Amino acid sequence: MYKANDDKIINLKINRKDFEEVYLHGNQGSLFFSPSVKGKFITTSVVAFILAILFVFKDDLSKEKFGILYFVSFLFLLCAVYLSLAINKVSKWKKEVMKYLKTLENAEIYQIQFNTKVFKVNLNNEKETSLWTEFTAAEIDNKFIALEGKFNYMFPKKSMQPSDFELLKQAVEKNIQ
Repeated sequence: MYKANDDKIINLKINRKDFEEVYLHGNQGSLFFSPSVKGKFITTSVVAFILAILFVFKDDLSKEKFGILYFVSFLFLLCAVYLSLAINKVSKWKKEVMKYLKTLENAEIYQIQFNTKVFKVNLNNEKETSLWTEFTAAEIDNKFIALEGKFNYMFPKKSMQPSDFELLKQAVEKNIQ
């Protein structure tokens, strides 16, 4: 980190594993067991099991209770649709993350530059500039700092010097409410 015209500059060390560790922790990339899909998968499985039992015993159901089979079939269809939408969302997210991680493998420059008003990211001379006021949310963890807004960023703690991590952490806490 060094100062240039009141701007603070942090050079990130690019190691794909550091970024994967944060992005893909806790089954984040799993199509069936990621946090956003797991509940839907379990619910769909339970409804499918109940539907299978009803089909096995459908001959024992009276005509009045046959509507239960239709109702559970409808529930299963509904659960399957929600599950497929959730899986599709995770699949798209994972594809974008993998694409981003691939760009990191070939990157020679990954730099954060900021002052009291502006936040800039330079990845291989492709620069993105945001005002601090354009960020809508931030998450500070002991493993990473994430910013959401006009552009979304996640910077692993392992990719920078401890003093740079603290500097970025203080700037984020100060500038994003």
